[in-house]
Amino acid sequence: MRTSGLIGGMSWESTAEYYRILNQGVRNRLGPTASARCVLWSFNFAEIEDLQHRGDWDGLTTRMVDAAQRLEACGAELLLICTNTMHRMAPAVEAALRVPLLHIANPTAERIKAAGFRKVGLLGTAFTMEHAFYRGRLAERHSLDVLVPNPDDRAVIHRIIYAELVSGTVLPASREAYRAIMARLVEDGAEAIILGCTEIMLLVQAADSPVPLFDTTALHAEAAIEMALAG
Repeated sequence: MRTSGLIGGMSWESTAEYYRILNQGVRNRLGPTASARCVLWSFNFAEIEDLQHRGDWDGLTTRMVDAAQRLEACGAELLLICTNTMHRMAPAVEAALRVPLLHIANPTAERIKAAGFRKVGLLGTAFTMEHAFYRGRLAERHSLDVLVPNPDDRAVIHRIIYAELVSGTVLPASREAYRAIMARLVEDGAEAIILGCTEIMLLVQAADSPVPLFDTTALHAEAAIEMALAG
C-alpha cells in the first residue's frame, strides 16, 4: 500500500471525512483491522481564508508547495489536496513533487462521463465557480459542459460555505436555499450536479436534488484508495 499525503485543514470538517473514507475503504478492501497508510498536513484555515479573500494567490501557492514538499519528505507516495478551491495552485504543487498528485476534478469527471452525463451544474466557492482553473479543466480535458449558478445564487452558495459549513454549522434554511439553486440549474439543463466544495456534502444529499449528485470529497478519496492499493 502506498502512503497517501493529505494537504488538509481547509476546512478540517471535510478533512475528517477524507480520513474516514480512506480508512473505511481500506478496511473494506483488506480486512477488519486494516487502515490507510497516510500522513496529514493540516493548515489553520483562518489563515488560508484570509489570504483567499485578499486575493493573495502567490502567498497561498508558497504555502501549498511547502506543505506538499513536507509530506513528500515524510514518506508520502501520492498527494491529495483536500479541497477544490486550492486546486488553483495544483500545477505549481505538482511541479514541485517527485510523487503524483491526484487532481480532484479527474475522478469526478470520469465518474460523470461513465454515468453518461455531459452537461453538469457546479456548486462551490466563488473562486471555484468563477475562476477558470476548475471549470476549464472539466471542459478542456473532459469535454463537459459546465453550468454555474447566476451571480446572486453564487453569492448565497459562497456565504453558506464560509459562514456555516467550514465551521460545521448545518442549517435547514441553507439546505432549502441549495435545493432551490440546484433546481434552477436543472431548469437550465444540468443533467447532474457537482458538489465542488468538500464541505457541501455536509449540507445536501441525493434526496435534495432532482438529478444525481457527484460528491468530490468521496470520489477523490475513493480514487486515492484505488491508487494507493494499486501501488
